[in-house]
Amino acid sequence: MTGRRPNLFQVGAMKSGTSSLHVYLASHPEIFMCEPKEPCYFVELADLEWPARQTVERFGFWRSEAAYLELFADAGDARVLGESSTNYSKGPKIAGVPERMATFAPEARILYLMRDPVERTISHYWHAVRQRKEGRDLVTALAEEPHYREVSHYALQLRPYLELFGAERVHTLTLEALRGDPCRELRSVFIWLGVDPDFEPPDLAPRHVTPDDLERVRGRGRLERFRHSVLWNAVGRLMPAALRRWGRRLAAAPVERASEDRQRAAELLRPQQLEQTSELAELLGRDFSEWRTLHGG
Repeated sequence: MTGRRPNLFQVGAMKSGTSSLHVYLASHPEIFMCEPKEPCYFVELADLEWPARQTVERFGFWRSEAAYLELFADAGDARVLGESSTNYSKGPKIAGVPERMATFAPEARILYLMRDPVERTISHYWHAVRQRKEGRDLVTALAEEPHYREVSHYALQLRPYLELFGAERVHTLTLEALRGDPCRELRSVFIWLGVDPDFEPPDLAPRHVTPDDLERVRGRGRLERFRHSVLWNAVGRLMPAALRRWGRRLAAAPVERASEDRQRAAELLRPQQLEQTSELAELLGRDFSEWRTLHGG
C-alpha cells in the first residue's frame, strides 16, 4: 500500500468533459490519475445514487482510508497523484465534500472544468434519462428539479473550495476553451501543477462524448433499478424464466418520446443561469463570452 495521498482532485463539473481531461492528465509522465475514475471517497455512501453507489460498493473504496489509498499504489515516483469525481461538486444535494477533503489533504489542488451552463444542464437531464432516473419531459424536469440547475451554479460549487484551499490551489477552465486549444489549456494546467509544461498528450481526441441530440429512450426507471438491486439478486433466480425475461424486456423497453423543445428549455434556463454566471464572473474575475448558448447564440 502506498503511504502517499492524492494531491489533485478534479471535482467536476459533471457533463463538462471531465473524462477527457482525466485521460489527458493521466498521459503525463509526472501525473498519476487513479482508475477507475469517480471513486467518490469523500461522499457519504447514502448520498450516492445508483449506479455510482453500486460501483463504489463493488470496489469498496469507501470502506477505509487504506482501501482508498490502494488506488494510488502504482503511482511510482509521479509528482502528482490525482482522482476525478464529479460528485464532489453537486452541492447542496451532496454536502460536506470540501470539508472532508481539506481535512484529508489540506495541501491538495482542486481542478474544476466548466461548460456553458445551459448546455451542461440539458446534458445532465439526458444523462439522467439514460440512467433510467428521469421520465419527465425536458422542460418539465428542468423546471421542477432544482438539482439540474444547482450543478451548473458554478460559483456555488466553487466557493467552499476557494475558502478552504485558497485561490492559488484552485484552477478553473472551460470545456469550450479546452476544445478550442487543448495544448494551450493543458500547458496552463501543467504549469499550475509544477510538472513539465511542454508535454503534449499523444491523443487529444475527446473521450466519452455522447451527443445530446441523439434519440433517447426513457425506460421504466424504478423497475430497471430494482432489476440491479440486492433484493433482485437474491430472489430473481427463484422466479420462472419466462417472468424474468418479461421483466428484462419491460425494464429496458423504450417509450416513444415526444420531440423535446430544446429552445424552450434554453429560454427557461437562461435568466437564472445568466445571474449565476454573473456571480461566477465576479468570483473569478473573468467573463465567459465563450458560452454562446447562455448568451442566446
